Amino acid sequence: MFKKILIANRGEIALRVHRAAHDMGIKTVAVHSTADADAMHVRLADEAICIGPPSATDSYLNIPNIISAAEVAQADAIHPGYGFLSENARFAGIVEEHNIVWIGPSPDHIRQMGDKVEAKRTAAAIGLPLVPGSDGAVADAAEGIAVANKIGYPVLVKAASGGGGRGMKVVPDAASLGSLMAQAKAEAKAAFGDDTVYIEKYLSEPRHIEFQVFGDELGGAIHLGERDCSLQRRHQKMLEEAPSPALTPTQRAEMGEVVRAAVAKLKYRGAGTMEFLYEDGKFYFIEMNTRLQVEHPVTEAITGIDLVREQIRVAAGMPLSVTQDQIRFAGHAIECRINAEDPATFAPSPGRVIDYHAPGGPGVRVDSALYAGYRIPPHYDSLIAKLIVFGDDREQCRMRLKRALEEYVITGVKTTIPLHQALLDDPDFIAGDYSIKWLERWLAKRAEG
Repeated sequence: MFKKILIANRGEIALRVHRAAHDMGIKTVAVHSTADADAMHVRLADEAICIGPPSATDSYLNIPNIISAAEVAQADAIHPGYGFLSENARFAGIVEEHNIVWIGPSPDHIRQMGDKVEAKRTAAAIGLPLVPGSDGAVADAAEGIAVANKIGYPVLVKAASGGGGRGMKVVPDAASLGSLMAQAKAEAKAAFGDDTVYIEKYLSEPRHIEFQVFGDELGGAIHLGERDCSLQRRHQKMLEEAPSPALTPTQRAEMGEVVRAAVAKLKYRGAGTMEFLYEDGKFYFIEMNTRLQVEHPVTEAITGIDLVREQIRVAAGMPLSVTQDQIRFAGHAIECRINAEDPATFAPSPGRVIDYHAPGGPGVRVDSALYAGYRIPPHYDSLIAKLIVFGDDREQCRMRLKRALEEYVITGVKTTIPLHQALLDDPDFIAGDYSIKWLERWLAKRAEG
């Protein structure tokens, strides 16, 4: 087992990895920008090394500085967390070239699944159901129209290297395909340096369902059930729950076996997430995330399995700690992403935290690196806390979450806590009746008053 792990990230996920490592008796090295010198993960780690100024480009995305920090600290392994360099195949390869263990999938798998066109080809080859669409990249409007005529309008033009909704356009008819495709290609080029796009059928009211998967280097492969991540604003998740209120136990078991078998065929190592759109009882693969997800705690809550610990074990060459038939699903969990944002306008709200009090009680977990007096920097993502609540069933979980949100105190900056409080009382949410488009409509009505 490793003696020392460098955590190539910041905030709550860096703290989460630190805690898992310390639970295993492994020392940690925190890297940080000058803006994060007083961050909680820096204070708690066994060692801390500054890797650059506040800009992420010059610090958390600075590969030479991170590698140098690992060598200076004599770290055995690097855990990338999520975001930043976590799905950067080049970084993963460089880590391994320096004889440091990469706590994640192989660089080849990261590269393979990072290109969405290649990911779709791979998904088809390993038996995953796909949204009807182009076989690969679409070069021009004429080719796009031919594909769209075959699968039927509306269609979705998507950037092959994209994410977060950039380089994505809904096309209602043939007349608008040329101009919208050109816009998507231009956005993709500006955002990702790659204007490759592909086309798929546009689903009207799907849910976003993802399955947590794991593989080891000894041929082991498991799934840990699904998460419902349909509550999204501008393609960014706001609240996640497990299990999904839309699936039956039979659907869960059947689709779980499909993804488990796919992971085995892929010979995948480490944690991953198979993401699907789900509509009218059918699943359609959209992408695979080759890293730990922000919402991983809800899976931990319903399975009792520490996913970061499992990542570390697998990276050390050990087998998965459980087999598929040993996994038991129990209860219900919901995670609220709490951002330092104005709950009405979503404008970022960095600044000094004056008062901080985390909720507690049965079934309540808070993943956060906040403390009273901490100054939230303006340079990074606005996520400041994840409130995860577990209950015997969905309604008990919802009521515990309402209570926990009432207890949560963060002053000095604006947060999205009031938004989550309103959301939990909506009849559609209470019924579990929502799609990936529901939250945008709900927010629009709320803005209108």
